Amino acid sequence: MKILLVEDDSGTADYLRKGLSESGYAVDVVGHEETGDGPSYSGYDLIVRDLDVGGPGSCKIPANGRQPILFLAGRKNSAERPPGPGDCLYKPFTFAEFLARVRSLLNPRTTSEEVTLRVAGLDLDLLRHRASRDGTRLELTPKEFLLLSLLMRRCGEVLSRAFIADQVWEINFDTNTNFVDVHIRRLRSKVDDPFPRNLIHTVRGMGYVLEDREDRAPSIPPRQSASHDRFAAIVG
Repeated sequence: MKILLVEDDSGTADYLRKGLSESGYAVDVVGHEETGDGPSYSGYDLIVRDLDVGGPGSCKIPANGRQPILFLAGRKNSAERPPGPGDCLYKPFTFAEFLARVRSLLNPRTTSEEVTLRVAGLDLDLLRHRASRDGTRLELTPKEFLLLSLLMRRCGEVLSRAFIADQVWEINFDTNTNFVDVHIRRLRSKVDDPFPRNLIHTVRGMGYVLEDREDRAPSIPPRQSASHDRFAAIVG
């Protein structure tokens, strides 16, 4: 699915683009002055448009377009929304709410169950921000929740330490540290250690993968140092 995000605020645009990309969508970002007359909108499955910059009158997206539009607006714009298929999400909102609206527009049959990630008894409820395995609630920090959601969305895909550091912490990974390894170890202590089978595996020389392996040797986490633990606690 391909999404066009019309947003002038770089912080908001980066936040939404990153979240949508992690959720498996291709995203293009433009400012409202770059929208022109919209001849290329036919290549997108959904348009997300912030109304707070320029107002509804500046929206040049064709009202009779086939793709749905998700408008982002403050309450003050509730009566001024441009016509056309779609929905309106009022600020402030959480990313979970935003993602649920996106999915419902791209697939009108989307249910609340479809915003729950599931892998071999491991459940992640993106709307309620809850995690459980085999019915046991997992108490995760916000960063652990984000890290686990990234691994589950990319289930079966080996993710490099650099990619994980960029997606979860928005930092450039220093190969001389085991910063990511420390956080993976902490996540494993909650997701894997209390249960008979591991789901998070080390792929030596490459990174980590979350997948259900019927027959596997236990993953051995790399050695950690106290200094790296303290560093990770400060950053995470």
